[in-house]
Amino acid sequence: MKIGILSSGGDCPGINATIRGVGKTALMHYGMEVIGIHSGFVGLLNKDIEVFNERSLSGILNLGGTILGTSREKPFRKLLASGDTEKPHIIKENYESLGLDCLVCIGGNGTQKTANLLSQLGLNIIGVPKTIDNDIWGTDITFGFDTAVNIATEAIDRLHSTASSHKRVMVVEVMGHHAGWIALYAGMAGGADVILLPELGYDIRKVNEVILDRAHRGKPYSIVVVAEGVSSPGKTRPADYITRAIEETTGIETRETVLGYIQRGGNPSPYDRNLATRLGGHATELISKGEFGRMVCMCGNNVTSTPLSDVAGKLKLVTEEHELIVQGLRMGINFGH
Repeated sequence: MKIGILSSGGDCPGINATIRGVGKTALMHYGMEVIGIHSGFVGLLNKDIEVFNERSLSGILNLGGTILGTSREKPFRKLLASGDTEKPHIIKENYESLGLDCLVCIGGNGTQKTANLLSQLGLNIIGVPKTIDNDIWGTDITFGFDTAVNIATEAIDRLHSTASSHKRVMVVEVMGHHAGWIALYAGMAGGADVILLPELGYDIRKVNEVILDRAHRGKPYSIVVVAEGVSSPGKTRPADYITRAIEETTGIETRETVLGYIQRGGNPSPYDRNLATRLGGHATELISKGEFGRMVCMCGNNVTSTPLSDVAGKLKLVTEEHELIVQGLRMGINFGH
């Protein structure tokens, strides 16, 4: 068999570990041919490829980013908007001319949606979920999430000392447009006093009450962790709005820190390296069995798979019943209400 591998969407720690997991398993265990496709679906449109061997897949386990490069090309965007089928047709044509028996698509929600549409066109597709946001439906966890939480938690840890020394409120903005998984896990691990998530909303008056109450109880500093997707007036960044609202109302000096792309750069954590290796290996196992149109996933501690058609267009969001929120509330942590 001959398989192609591409990575699409934003970069994320663990992509290279996944490429290695898929490629080395295919080459060394199943005797397959493996090609890498550069720059996501752009590479498939342009036939920008390289042939992988064992040597080309060595030394990449611990590297951040992706050796294949990536892009945010969505070949079905025009098709869905105007009925233009040119790009999907080119992709199918190139898939066939390259002699591929399967295409492994490593990416987030948009990539899995595209993967499902390609599967419906008749291509043999396996999806591998990738996002630091941990918001892909159908899997308990995605590689990249643990690394991002580690980075965000370390930043919060460091800000505790500054907040304490200056008796300030520190507002830390972390990634998460639609889902607050990073804010929840890093906020809880970093001992935040207030954690604001897109799913739950917030009342700034309640946040200010918490800050003032802590000050009255002899706790002159507070840590507020906010996901970038929480609401704020106009185009104001959440951290900027919340910082100004706290300082103006409470009179307590308040500063913001926006972590941004730091969270998804650099080397993957050991957990993410092992998770990516397991997911990549299982993707190749599915190919060997001819089980296409599926996305590999984690269910508890088991690697399994789910139909791409079940994943496409869905998000996995934080709910009020999550055990970290329940426990946080018991401990007096405020979630914006």
